[in-house]
Formats: sequence, structure tokens, C-alpha cells
Amino acid sequence: MMTLAPSILNADFSRLAEAVAALETAGADWVHVDVMDGHFVPNLTFGPKMVADLHKATRLPLDVHLMIDRPDDWVDRYVAAGAAYVVVHVEAAHDMAATLRRIRDRGAKAGITLNPETDVEAVLPFLDQVDLALVMSVRPGFGGQTFIESAIGKLQRLRAEIDRGKRDVLLEVDGGVKLDNVKRVADAGANVVVAGSAIFESPQGVEAAVKEFRKALR
Repeated sequence: MMTLAPSILNADFSRLAEAVAALETAGADWVHVDVMDGHFVPNLTFGPKMVADLHKATRLPLDVHLMIDRPDDWVDRYVAAGAAYVVVHVEAAHDMAATLRRIRDRGAKAGITLNPETDVEAVLPFLDQVDLALVMSVRPGFGGQTFIESAIGKLQRLRAEIDRGKRDVLLEVDGGVKLDNVKRVADAGANVVVAGSAIFESPQGVEAAVKEFRKALR
């Protein structure tokens, strides 16, 4: 079963409650929330209060991706704000095992991710400590980028490792996912798909775009 997690990075920030309501009506599974601090990545987006307000506005689980320095210092606040999943970068956490343990101890699901230039081996030691592994298929920071083809090999490698260990770990892909490549990332092993501009900037509207993704993933 594929999980569709539209990213609100491409939504109208002045109408976020309407955006998540539209996703809920359209049949999306999760809401992907890209948290950026202007240091780890060259953009600024959402803080804990925004996540808390989104949590009040929707019944959909919030998949909160921390693209920030010192994620260890912020985990508690994002879990308290209502994050169902908290995903941290292997490049940013000072003690990844402790950070993942803290996320779970606070009551959220723990996720790990890596930048496109980071070798997939960097996350393998932590697969038994996570609920989700995320492959970035663009350089994090901005929506609307082109899919990086090397992500396919990373998805295949992680899928093989997850299956080999019979791990209950979701495999997510984020960045440049469109209707013309979503089947390829699913075939490579992803079972959670993040799409931003392809949904929120679709000329047909959010509901039609979600339905088209569902059709492509069947």
C-alpha cells in the first residue's frame, strides 16, 4: 500500500489551513512538513507553532522533516507540536542514535534521511532504530527541483536492506517526484511518496492531482 504525503512547501502559506483541508478531502494520507532553518539549508520555513497550528487544522498525520542544524535541540518541541513522524538528517545530528531514541521516547515515529551527496551506507547502521528512511531526490532547500537519478539506486539499496532484515521500516522519497517518474520510484522500493509542486501547482487543482498520483501508483 503506497502512502501519499504531499508537501505543503509549495502551498500558499497564507492559506495553509485551506491547503491541508484540500489534501484531506482529496484523499492524501499524510502531510509532509519541511522545516528549514536557513543554516543547514538555504531557506527558512516552519517553526513548532506552525506545526502545532497545522496539527489542529487536520486529522492527517504530520510527517515533519527537520532540515536544521542541531535537530537534537528541537525534537521535543516538534513532537509536542503534534508531529507524527520526525525525520532527521544523518549529516546534522551529533548523536544520531540518541536523537532517534529521544523521538521515540517522546511518542513520535523516528525517521532518518540523507542528502543526495551522502552515501547510503551512512544510514545503514540506524535502520533498526527507525520507523522510516527517507531518500532525498533533490538537494534540500527549495521545491520544484529536478529529480536526481542517483536516488533510484539508493532506494533500491535501502529496500534490499530493509527487506533482508525483515524490518518494519517505511521507505520514503522526496524531491522532484512527478506523475512521469512516480512509478519508477515505487518500483525501486519506495512506499511513501512526497510530492509538492506536482500537486499544489497542478493546473487541474489539488484534488485532481492527488487522484492522478493514486492512479499512477496503482
